[in-house]
Amino acid sequence: MSKLIDGKAIAAKIRAEIAAGVTTLRATGVTPGLAVVLVGDDPASQVYVSMKEKACRDVGIFSDEYKLPAETSEAELLALIDQLNHDPKIHGILVQLPLPKQIDADKVLEAISPLKDADGFHPYNVGRLAIGKPTFRPCTPYGVMVMLQETGLDLAGKEVVVVGRSNIVGKPVALMCLQQNATVTICHSKTRDLAAKVRAADVVIAAVGRPEMIKGDWIKEGAVVIDVGVNRVGEKKLVGDVEFAAAAERAAAITPVPGGVGPMTITMLLYNTLEAAKRFASRATA
Repeated sequence: MSKLIDGKAIAAKIRAEIAAGVTTLRATGVTPGLAVVLVGDDPASQVYVSMKEKACRDVGIFSDEYKLPAETSEAELLALIDQLNHDPKIHGILVQLPLPKQIDADKVLEAISPLKDADGFHPYNVGRLAIGKPTFRPCTPYGVMVMLQETGLDLAGKEVVVVGRSNIVGKPVALMCLQQNATVTICHSKTRDLAAKVRAADVVIAAVGRPEMIKGDWIKEGAVVIDVGVNRVGEKKLVGDVEFAAAAERAAAITPVPGGVGPMTITMLLYNTLEAAKRFASRATA
């Protein structure tokens, strides 16, 4: 049976370090501030936003919430973002996705100041990640990398297979693994013989959003499995993208769902917000 990579425990340790960093920064007169913008009443988004706000309170970060009606225009949202870009109390800006259909999400993400891009989605920050000089890393991939680090695994020379090519997880986590000198293969819906690709992997990062798509017998003995997927099956059951029970029999270490990558995403959002506030403070005193 494999070792469980406990995202809750890792997140708790990092949040304690963030709380200490917030306390230190507040002593200099700067309280890290995060603005969370929610447009519409999507139930899942409301849950995520409330979790982020509680996490901010727990570590001492000031959180300002903006709940806008679903009919909000793109111009109105862009005006709010411009206001937040110039607000010295706000160091990080998060616009909860998805957005209503009348709003261009790409335009909104590009409107956020790269200096306040707590989600790490702005093209400037994505570009810096691509050239190996990251500023703010996307939160979920960053959390994945921290979890891999916690296992003690050295990625240099390892075969890493990423299943999923989204801009939010798949592509950035592949870049991060490449920067750790791994040999990275990105798989997707058009990949031929996905099972063979996965069977060759020392590390499997599943981020495809399909329940238990990756079968347990595809996992190589002794591999490390990071399951980013959270899929609802039936009324209450949550499963990942990996067939957990069978994979756990073969893997050296594996993340559970829930309780794996999920807690790390919000934790790295807090980390990015603190880093943004530190950079603001250093510019103010330069």
